[in-house]
Amino acid sequence: MTAAQITNLDRYALVPYELDGHGYDLISWLPITYDEVTETGTYFFRMEPGAETAAHTHRGYEEYYVIEGSAIESDGRVLTQGDMVSYPPGSHHNTRTEDGCLLIVSEWQRPA
Repeated sequence: MTAAQITNLDRYALVPYELDGHGYDLISWLPITYDEVTETGTYFFRMEPGAETAAHTHRGYEEYYVIEGSAIESDGRVLTQGDMVSYPPGSHHNTRTEDGCLLIVSEWQRPA
């Protein structure tokens, strides 16, 4: 049997998000398989009310599922619990929240 990694939010604490630098006091995360070198993998991402990410462009795909709360994208779309969004490589956006949200994010690239 293959070894599987199980991550449960009830057992692991989210840590301050500093991947894009300091100043994200309202954002925390829990890397599951995320690799900073390849910028790929999966992580839990919590945004407290009023949090906002910096505008950024993705080298690969970014997909996230809203577990709770709501997220507002830079184009004005509001994503709520149960929504999933997929951004293709080269997409430029930022995300903010008024009431807070918990997301599970996956960043990946197609094999060459």
